[in-house]
Amino acid sequence: MASVGIIAEYNPFHNGHLYQIEKIKKKYPEDTIIIAMSGNFTQRGEPAIIDKWNRTRLAIENGVDLVIEIPYAFTTQSADYYSYAGITLLENLKVEKLIFGSESNNIEDITEIAKAQLEEKDFDKLVKIYSKFGYNYPTSLSLTLKDLTGKEIKTPNDILGITYIKTIIKNKYKIKPIAIQRTNEYHNKDLTGTISSATSIRENLDNLESIKEAVPKTTYKTLTKETIHKKENYFNFLKYKIITEENLEKYHLVEKDLAVKLKKEIQNSTNYEELIQKVKSKHQTYSKISRALLHILCNYTKEEAKENTKIKYIRLLGFNDTGRKYLNKHKKDISLPIISKITKEKESMLELELNTTKIYTLPYKDSKEEYKKEYQTNLYIKENEND
Repeated sequence: MASVGIIAEYNPFHNGHLYQIEKIKKKYPEDTIIIAMSGNFTQRGEPAIIDKWNRTRLAIENGVDLVIEIPYAFTTQSADYYSYAGITLLENLKVEKLIFGSESNNIEDITEIAKAQLEEKDFDKLVKIYSKFGYNYPTSLSLTLKDLTGKEIKTPNDILGITYIKTIIKNKYKIKPIAIQRTNEYHNKDLTGTISSATSIRENLDNLESIKEAVPKTTYKTLTKETIHKKENYFNFLKYKIITEENLEKYHLVEKDLAVKLKKEIQNSTNYEELIQKVKSKHQTYSKISRALLHILCNYTKEEAKENTKIKYIRLLGFNDTGRKYLNKHKKDISLPIISKITKEKESMLELELNTTKIYTLPYKDSKEEYKKEYQTNLYIKENEND
């Protein structure tokens, strides 16, 4: 069985995602579509607005065949770690093609830049030089790429595409990267009709009616019925942690200067966003601070991060009949253990998954019942409609 892989967050699943799935089905009608998806927290360092089980269901209801989870230890990291985890999971599942959205839709240029970044010895030095002039990391990266290759990449999906291809080349993976033209601006906060960014949809959650035409009916129905997780609902828990913790530097991504600023500004901040803005600097990007705060909230230390650098398992979140057949055909050739729930004999990365799920559900009713799902076979399984 041929296969296509996508690395995604689906936060939430919207019409742009549906467009991508439909385009893949048209181009590769016989392929199984497999998603490596972030769990309950996202790469930006925020809670996913709806839990991973509902996001899995929405993906499969809208044409995906199989969903697996990218563990917290990699989801809430920089693009390099996130890319490594997603592609390694897909490679282990014998996925042949990686599809990613691209603003330029120029796979040749993206590949050339990825190779240059790997091969150029002074690449990281140049990035650091631009950073010292006050540019943030994405801008420093873009300027360095232009210096070395004459090509300019500024847009977020193309930059992520470079990271994907670097991972493939560096690890000598067989999976083939394929770009699909993006139909909207990734970080645009304004709704733009039927095809709007996930960012704009999240920004307008307080007025669900306004996003109705931007998402499939299944997503809209879920958003009206399920718990919406907003980062501000975690602020008081975070504030308590920062105030009472003597050594903030033990947490992953928290360095001395950030720890000092957090201790100083936490009493002057009334919400999550205000705190980030108060401690943000030229050398500390919004996303990096957001991820650092999340690690404080989730009690994720530097020592734990050192232990969690390799993918150790493949965790299933859901599948349809096509996805089941794919697993049955390839499972003998897959070296990583395939799991569907956390057992009592937990290893560290699964223990982390359980603990972060407890934090994810903490501000809401029935939190105990929610994190119990980690122990249960809570797979979303869509049976063949013809059965």
